[in-house]
Amino acid sequence: MIAINLYLSAYIGFYLLSTGLDLAVDKLNATHLEKYGNRVPHVFKGIIDTQELAKISRYTLNNIRFTRVRTSTAKIIFLFIILFGIPPWLSRSLAQINFVLAGLIFFAVLGLMSGIVELPFDFYHSFIIEERFGFNTRTYKIWILDLAKSVLLLAVLGGILLTGLLLMIRYTGNIWWIWAWAFFMSFQLLMTVLYPTVIAPMFNKFTPLESPDLKRKIKHLVKTAGFYVEGIYQMDATRRTRHTNAYFSGLGKTKRIVLFDSLITSHSQDEILAIVAHEIGHLKKNHIKKQIMIAGIVSLFLFYLTSKLLISPVMYASFGFQSISLYAGLFLVAAIWEPVSFFLSPFGRAISRRFEREADLYALGALKTAKPLSMALKKMAAKNLANLQPHPLHVLLNYSHPPFIERIEHLERAGSHHPR
Repeated sequence: MIAINLYLSAYIGFYLLSTGLDLAVDKLNATHLEKYGNRVPHVFKGIIDTQELAKISRYTLNNIRFTRVRTSTAKIIFLFIILFGIPPWLSRSLAQINFVLAGLIFFAVLGLMSGIVELPFDFYHSFIIEERFGFNTRTYKIWILDLAKSVLLLAVLGGILLTGLLLMIRYTGNIWWIWAWAFFMSFQLLMTVLYPTVIAPMFNKFTPLESPDLKRKIKHLVKTAGFYVEGIYQMDATRRTRHTNAYFSGLGKTKRIVLFDSLITSHSQDEILAIVAHEIGHLKKNHIKKQIMIAGIVSLFLFYLTSKLLISPVMYASFGFQSISLYAGLFLVAAIWEPVSFFLSPFGRAISRRFEREADLYALGALKTAKPLSMALKKMAAKNLANLQPHPLHVLLNYSHPPFIERIEHLERAGSHHPR
């Protein structure tokens, strides 16, 4: 076990504080649901009955308990790794190896340890909780194949990204952080372009939308908004889950609309058009560009901060290192950032929720009525067994979308004043 000094004590205290607050908010969310989640909200009258509401509560409480165990286990094991000096021991063991190769092995070993811890939780969530509530449709074979593909992708893409960062740290001098930031942002943009055409098809089958009538209406909606999309696809989501969703993906000529097959079978055409209009709203309001810009500014600051911390003997000594190890320094910066990000996450979540409201209002304006999107949201909440009564603190910390009740009420109020 490594010696605990003032700086490490402060880190552990901050780490435990963020973890404790996270678990406390989960508990608060469960208590809030048990207290207020036994009455069907007025906006869901006729959509959800008391029996379905009880099922929603059971599903939510199951997930909350599961998340608390998962979080506690991961946090305890991470602290064990830190306090028992595994990172400095691993770094010393790699001291005589090429710098880039040593960095890749260092992160691969720690990543493998994290993955082994996560594996039983992923299995339990898919085949126990999701199965119990009728969502899971994947077989053990599909689960294993998905896992193997994910590990391979992470190894290849993570290896490329990490290799680039390590080379820049080693060979571009004091301004390495600027080059690394530019490389990181370019890599992110490249992944956004490649995801719909290369990565996503490794896991799901994408076929052109079968309904010619729905396709024609979506194309008209997209054309009216002044956009080009590469295609409109339906995804075989039901091979893995009965959850419903739809999304835009890609940039430039790779932009495409993707509808879960489960969404197509459970929603009317007008509701699907409203969901697509909402996604178009994100593009019309430049939300994706704004998110990229925000991510760029934040990551630039983080790379600059990292450049200062990587040469700080105090940071290494506090975590049990006897000397500076630059690739291990990247791990330590990430470890320090984790509890910090917990307290900063509400700002990003708030921006995301604002974007969702703006996209809802765009859909209202495009369709001249709130009814189809309102009904689509109600059905999505019911089909996905969404928590209808989340605690406000839980929303503040964890929700990238406003709660369904809030979205529906806001949309219907705006619709009642919208000219037809």
